[in-house]
Amino acid sequence: MEKDHPRWDERRVLVTGGAGFLGSRVVDALKGRGCRSPFVPRSRDYDLRRSEDIERVLRDARPDMVIHLAARVGGIGANRSHPAEFFYDNLLMGTQLLHESWRAGVSKFVGVSTICAYPKLTPVPFAEDDLWNGYPEETNAPYGLAKKMLLVQAQAYRQQYGFNATHVMPVNLYGPGDHVDPENSHVIPALIGKCVEATERGEPEIVCWGDGTPTREFLYVEDAAEAIVLAAERYDGPEPVNLGSGVEISIRDLVHVVAKLTGFKGEIRWDTTQPNGQPRRCVDTSRAERWFGFRARTSFEDGLRRTVEWYRTQRTQGSAP
Repeated sequence: MEKDHPRWDERRVLVTGGAGFLGSRVVDALKGRGCRSPFVPRSRDYDLRRSEDIERVLRDARPDMVIHLAARVGGIGANRSHPAEFFYDNLLMGTQLLHESWRAGVSKFVGVSTICAYPKLTPVPFAEDDLWNGYPEETNAPYGLAKKMLLVQAQAYRQQYGFNATHVMPVNLYGPGDHVDPENSHVIPALIGKCVEATERGEPEIVCWGDGTPTREFLYVEDAAEAIVLAAERYDGPEPVNLGSGVEISIRDLVHVVAKLTGFKGEIRWDTTQPNGQPRRCVDTSRAERWFGFRARTSFEDGLRRTVEWYRTQRTQGSAP
């Protein structure tokens, strides 16, 4: 899967979403490899749902590579409240950006998708060949399907035009700098926020959604950034590739680990009127290791500890995230 590529100091790279939680780490990883000034468009200047803004950003950046990270994302609550926006915004950003990148003569397009694209009842560990064997879990299906269409488009443009468009699918990410707003956050930052705030207020319990039985796999954000840059550097194939740690943990066990690291000693109550989401998530990571040499380096407990420390520091400094 590897071939000779231009050196990073010779590449002009456009990173959509490059100011975000994952994107800022991808930009740092690119700079660390010698990439000069990756172009990071801001939403206030370029609305990537509008084709004219996409054409303009491609004129301004003149990239030979595009790494597409920009997305409308959130947890189960946000996906349930805004399914139309999650579908429309993600579909329009992806499909127009890939098309205009091809038209502009971009030499490589790296589409970053989501684990939510997999069918609800995919056998564990999720293998890329199972991607089309069913419908995604209902609460995030609009988001997952919108991102999945980027794979369809990438393969179609490769087939018809020879366009080098690749597709990677990270599992749930976590780490310092993540969103902790209850409406938009994912499970780890939401749990850290709940536990820390309950401890500070002396509250006797926290309430968690579902029954705690679903499992998830998490990837530390800096490991995810490394994986994406490795794929950009070394992988030119048409097939999707999972990015993960290969470690599965139940939500119930996750809550107990977060409670331990944050010092929360109260009761954990499960609200079973709220959805569980997908029953299990854990991916086969062998393709990423075999094709472009990625293997997660950060242990889950170390990554969680760093994330908790970051959150506490932000609150202590009066800039709570």
